[in-house]
Amino acid sequence: MTTEPVRAPRSSRLLKQRLVQAYRRDVAAGLDWLAEDPSLEAVAARITGARRRFVLGAATSFTHASLLAAKLSAALAQVTLVDGTIVRPLDILSDVRDSDVLIVVSLRRWRRYTVDNALPFARAGGSLLVITDAADHPLLASAAEAVVIDTGAGDPFAGLSADVRAHPESPEVSPVVVSLVIDVLATLASASAKGSNRRLAERERLASELGLYLE
Repeated sequence: MTTEPVRAPRSSRLLKQRLVQAYRRDVAAGLDWLAEDPSLEAVAARITGARRRFVLGAATSFTHASLLAAKLSAALAQVTLVDGTIVRPLDILSDVRDSDVLIVVSLRRWRRYTVDNALPFARAGGSLLVITDAADHPLLASAAEAVVIDTGAGDPFAGLSADVRAHPESPEVSPVVVSLVIDVLATLASASAKGSNRRLAERERLASELGLYLE
C-alpha cells in the first residue's frame, strides 16, 4: 500500500516565499549597515579590554545573549552568562569592579528584568555595553558603548498578515541580522585579545583528545 506525500497548503508555500523575500531584503540591508557602522569596533574593544565580561538578556534576547557568551568564551577568559539561575544578577551586582563590562542584549519588546538589573551595574562603576534594535532604548543613556541595529529595512513582518508574527517579542529586525551582529562582534573581540589563538588551539587539542566531535 502506498501513501500519497503530504503536500503543504498553497497558502503556506506563499507565506514562506513572502517571508524569504522579506528576510532577504533585511539581511542585505543589514550587511550594508554592518559594513559602515563603527559601533561594533568600539564595543569589541571594550569587551577585549575588560577583566571580567558578563552577558545579560531576557526572553528571546536571552537566546542571542547565550550565543554571544558561547562565542566569546571560546577565545576570552572570564566570560559569564547571567542566566538568572546559576548566575543571578545579585551575584554580579554585589561585586562590580570598574574593569568589568556587562554586555546587554535587549531587543523589542524590552524586558523590565533586563533594565532593572543593568542600571545598578552601571551605577556601581562597571561599563554597560548594549546591543539593541532601537535608538530610544532606556539603557542607552547609561551605556559606555552601544550597537543600535538599524538596517533601514523595517519590520520583516510588516507586509504580512497581522496574525503572522512568530512571537510577541519578535524584534523588528531579522534574527539573522542579530546573529550576524553577534558573530562579527565576537570575532572582532577575539581577534584582538591576547592569548586568544593559544586558547583556541588548546580547545581544539582538548576536543580532539576527548573525542567531542564525530569525524
